[in-house]
Amino acid sequence: MKRAIPVLVLTVAGLIPVWRYAPSTDTSSTTEVAEPASTPSTSASGGTSNQVVAGSTIKTEKGPVQVEVTFDGDKISSVRMLQQPNHPQTKAAVPKLIAETLTAQSADVDAVSGATITSEGYVESLQAAIDAKPASSSSSSSSSPSASAAASQVVAGSAVGTEKGTVQVEVTFEGDKIDAVRMLQQPNHPQTKAAVPKLIAETLEAQSSDIDAVSGATITSDGYVESLQAAIDTKG
Repeated sequence: MKRAIPVLVLTVAGLIPVWRYAPSTDTSSTTEVAEPASTPSTSASGGTSNQVVAGSTIKTEKGPVQVEVTFDGDKISSVRMLQQPNHPQTKAAVPKLIAETLTAQSADVDAVSGATITSEGYVESLQAAIDAKPASSSSSSSSSPSASAAASQVVAGSAVGTEKGTVQVEVTFEGDKIDAVRMLQQPNHPQTKAAVPKLIAETLEAQSSDIDAVSGATITSDGYVESLQAAIDTKG
């Protein structure tokens, strides 16, 4: 059993549930403990930039689990929970998991006794964030500022409440280009499922949030555009 070390204090924000592309039907057991909105920024150490990457949302028997990792160059400098089950065992386990992560600097951490299911979801989401992190430009002496600026950035937009349900997008930027969009949350309606691919296709073509609402899914379209614009604004 690894020793637990003092951990960073987790920022507690709203209780906004965050689901994967296919929203979970059990929302009562999930607590959102942080709102995903961070911008990679250059540190004072000369070229090293902080990168904030959200891991995938992992559905577990206890509820969805999702982490967000801040990298300082290639180092994991902090981890926070975007989603976690609202259980005492989970609340006690999370600080231990984060402490182990900061020590191991990887997803090779031990499950916390009494919270095995949450631990496994945490490790899977953490590994997804690590895998999604762009290569650090500071690792090569030949890297130029322009190469650093072109690094991928994954930014989650705000969660927008609509009459049909919550809408939230995650945008991957390649430099200033919108390279990909995926849904973190969406209403579980046939119209929404049909509209989302069209909205994403329009976004990739327009390279902005200046897109048309999809007929029959106006409410979802409006929520999508609002969350998309928030992600664009967060990137800067």
